[in-house]
Amino acid sequence: MTNTVTVMGLGLMGTALAEAFLKNGHATTVWNRSAHKADALVAKGATRADTAGDAIAAGPLVVLCLSVNENVREVLTAAGDTLAGRVIVNLTNGTPRQARELAELVTARGGEYVDGGIMAVPPMISQPEALILYSGSRRAFDTYEHQLGSLGTAQYVGTDPGLAALYDLGLLSAMYGMFAGYYQAIALLRTEGVKASESTPMVHSWVTAMMAGLPRQAEHIDSGDYLTDVSSLTNNAAGFPNLIEASREQGVSPELLIPFQALLDRAVAEGHGADGLARLVELLSTGAR
Repeated sequence: MTNTVTVMGLGLMGTALAEAFLKNGHATTVWNRSAHKADALVAKGATRADTAGDAIAAGPLVVLCLSVNENVREVLTAAGDTLAGRVIVNLTNGTPRQARELAELVTARGGEYVDGGIMAVPPMISQPEALILYSGSRRAFDTYEHQLGSLGTAQYVGTDPGLAALYDLGLLSAMYGMFAGYYQAIALLRTEGVKASESTPMVHSWVTAMMAGLPRQAEHIDSGDYLTDVSSLTNNAAGFPNLIEASREQGVSPELLIPFQALLDRAVAEGHGADGLARLVELLSTGAR
């Protein structure tokens, strides 16, 4: 029975998960509200479940990848006692609070809950580069680590069900911040006819070089010592307005930049001008303003 798995939710990611299980020899049951989305998987050897309840009852390991966690809650609530004895692995993107609430729902009905964060896009699934973070029941993760390894590199981050979601959203924040800076750069350069394909290699090299300094910044953050001999917040706050002014002069919106300028100005106003940029973590940690 430990070689069987159910996949619920057959969007682009859910389909990729089911295909990975099939490719690795796992007997796979699939379910989706729009039943036709299972057709291609059934042709590859999957078993179609007619209802969500049938899908959960099909085996001990149930992997969900739905649109939002509210859909997950609806499915699990309707499952009732069918959850007893099942390991529910929820790979739906959500918040730590949602993960903890779903864990309570599942454990109250005799099941075990593991939450997950997929740090990959569908074409990466089943490759080592696909990192999937898991948190929640350690026993459940250890029992099914082999099966979950079919999806990519499985990394367990702790017993708190909300940790995987927290890591997921944290890493996504870093990704979106990087993309935002890249898009701003491209929008600026193309106003003078510079093609994205021409400037991207330079952007990539620059950002890669700057990322080499992250471990040092981590040391500052963990120690609480933010004094710098590289580039102070005062210097950054003085130079940053040029990014906003140049954007406006070139006809590019500075809306991605303005919040960062406000944070720099606040840091200097609060007396942290001699510190490095890593000090901004402390300002963010004091809560939204």
